[in-house]
Amino acid sequence: MAGHSHAKNVMHQKAGSDAKKAKIFNKIAREIMVSCKTGAPDPNTNPRLRTAIISARKNNMPRERIERAIKAAQPGAADGANYDEVRYEAYGPGGSALIIEALTDNRNRTASELRTALSKLGGTLGESGSVAFMFSHIGEITYPAAVASADAMLEAVIEAGGDNVDSGKDEHVISTSVDDFGAARDALEKKFGEPQSAKLTWKPQNLVPVTGENAQNLIKLLDALEDDDDVQNVIGNFDIPETELQRFAG
Repeated sequence: MAGHSHAKNVMHQKAGSDAKKAKIFNKIAREIMVSCKTGAPDPNTNPRLRTAIISARKNNMPRERIERAIKAAQPGAADGANYDEVRYEAYGPGGSALIIEALTDNRNRTASELRTALSKLGGTLGESGSVAFMFSHIGEITYPAAVASADAMLEAVIEAGGDNVDSGKDEHVISTSVDDFGAARDALEKKFGEPQSAKLTWKPQNLVPVTGENAQNLIKLLDALEDDDDVQNVIGNFDIPETELQRFAG
C-alpha cells in the first residue's frame, strides 16, 4: 500500500455501507460546486467540472444529486455554500509525510479536527512547506487497461506531451507536468474517450517504509482522515508492506 494511492484502498474497503456512500457523495458534491464557481457550470467547457462528474458517475452518484450540486453553485442559490480549497501538510507515524487537501467552509474547524486526529495517532500538523518539498506536483490521468495496449498508450502519451505512463493489468496511469496537464488530458480524451480520472496531485519523490505499530496507527489515521467531511484527498510518502496489511486485516 503506497502513499500515492491517497489511501484509496482504505476508502474502497468501506464503500459498501450507506454511510460511506453518503460521505463520498458529499465530497464529490463539494468538488462539483467549487468547480462550477471557479469556472463555467458546463462540463463541456469546464474540464474540472467534467472530471468531477466522471468521478460522480464512477461512484454511482444519482443524476439528481449531481444536478442539485451544480444548481447550488449558482449565484443566489438558497442551498449554496462557499468552500475554500485548503492544503494541509503533516507528519504521520513512522516518519511518513502527508499532504491533505480539503474543501471547507470553516478553516478553523477543519484545522482543529485534523490536528486532533493526527495527535491521537502519532502525527502532527506541520507548517506550510514543511513536507511539500518531498513531493512533486504533477498531473495524473487514468484509463482502464482495456482501452489500449501498453505500447499504444505510451505512443499516445508521448504525442500528447505527457511525461510517463505506468501500464498495469487493470489501468494505465499517465503523469504529466502541471503546465502540460490540460493539453495532454484533452488530446488523450479525443483518442480514448473520457478517462477514469484526471487531476492535479502530488507524487512522493521517495517512499518511506512503515511497519509494525506505526503502520497500524497510520492505517487508522488514514481511515480517520478519509472519514472527515472536509478532506478530499490524502497523499503520503509511506509504503506499508502487503504482509503488514494482511496481518492487521487478520
